[in-house]
Amino acid sequence: MRDLLLMAIIGVVAIMALGRPWIGVMLWNWISIMNPHRYTWGFAASAPVAMIAGLVTLIGLLFTKERGSPFKGAPVWWLLLFVIWMTISWLAGVDVGNDYNDWNRSIKIYLMIFVALSLLSNKYHILAFVWVTAGSLALLGAKGGLFTVLTGGSYRVWGPPDSFIDGNNEMALALITIIPLLHFLQLQLTRGWQRHAMSGVMVLCAAAALGSHSRGALLALIAMGAMFWWRSKSKGSMTILIMVTMLALLPMMPEEWWSRMETIETYEEDASANQRINAWTVAWHVAGERLTGGGMSYQYQDYFSRYGVYDTQPRAAHSIYFQILGNHGFIGLGIFLSLWLSTYLTAGWVRKHGREIAEAHWASDLGGMIQVGLVGFLVGGAFLSLAYFDLPYNMMVMAVLAKLWITKKGWERDPHISFIEFTGISSPTKAVKSKGK
Repeated sequence: MRDLLLMAIIGVVAIMALGRPWIGVMLWNWISIMNPHRYTWGFAASAPVAMIAGLVTLIGLLFTKERGSPFKGAPVWWLLLFVIWMTISWLAGVDVGNDYNDWNRSIKIYLMIFVALSLLSNKYHILAFVWVTAGSLALLGAKGGLFTVLTGGSYRVWGPPDSFIDGNNEMALALITIIPLLHFLQLQLTRGWQRHAMSGVMVLCAAAALGSHSRGALLALIAMGAMFWWRSKSKGSMTILIMVTMLALLPMMPEEWWSRMETIETYEEDASANQRINAWTVAWHVAGERLTGGGMSYQYQDYFSRYGVYDTQPRAAHSIYFQILGNHGFIGLGIFLSLWLSTYLTAGWVRKHGREIAEAHWASDLGGMIQVGLVGFLVGGAFLSLAYFDLPYNMMVMAVLAKLWITKKGWERDPHISFIEFTGISSPTKAVKSKGK
């Protein structure tokens, strides 16, 4: 039954996407971020749902007149440069054949990022993109947070099977990253009960992150909370909220959780930490030896045998920075860092200039929360291999589109129709005519 319901939803939305390909972007985003098919037990679990979403979106892109150039800001050019260098690195890598699947998976994500930038243009598109991105993970976070509360944090929270975030650490970082986006959406809600409900979801996402037992997630949560407090207009209220949340969640965590967190201070005695440092050391040497790095991977026995310090067992980098460094060399890392610096600055521009325009206050809120979310991701990402995960790239899309919307005075060009009408559930043409009457 669950399989049939999911495929029916995907089928209906896919048909809508042929005529309005921006809806296909939302469908792809939902499937890629949330992986809803991984929570079924029948034929849908292995169905090529992402391919279906991507295909109908590309078909719609070919025939729609409402498309533009994806190159709408500096971060996009940095992303293009990164994609080119990643491809060169893969082709010059140690094992091109075995690395193909990793390259193919990443290139599909980047392709759809460019497609999103081509098709999304107005406030409705941007808000829908934020809702789908944050909402997809918030549903899982609320469920995981409730599980953490009911079990006293005795069990770890895991992500969707066979996805970028199937591990407990990866799932935790994804949830921490979307909390600022949920706060942005909360600011757009008009009814009190809706805002309170969103507060509850945010707290549950934080609980789920803690329930993952991830040390990197705890550091990311602290960094993001500090940024939240710094950016808050009412620091007193924010301080109370953070303190109440921590006092409510931390005391219920079991002894196992506290023991694991304490190893942050004694990392030199922790086997897991030493394994990461070992992998980072190998990545550094590989980048020094090869201009383009190892390819889509540098976890080869030869490198770990030569450069390993603590052991010679090939292991994942467990860091977006050393992952890129080992895979694509110092040039690749430089491009990667420039991409996120450019995204952060673009979001800052949106935050600053949006405040000066009444119609763009929502964009200012979005820019500020993108910056907070990026800080959480970039801090937590120092301990996880999530360099190719969709979520931060989606935030780049939001920042770029919001800046373009402000510079082109999007409030003067946006369609004056409701969001439901805009999706095609009712006729936009009739709605516009009726307003004219």
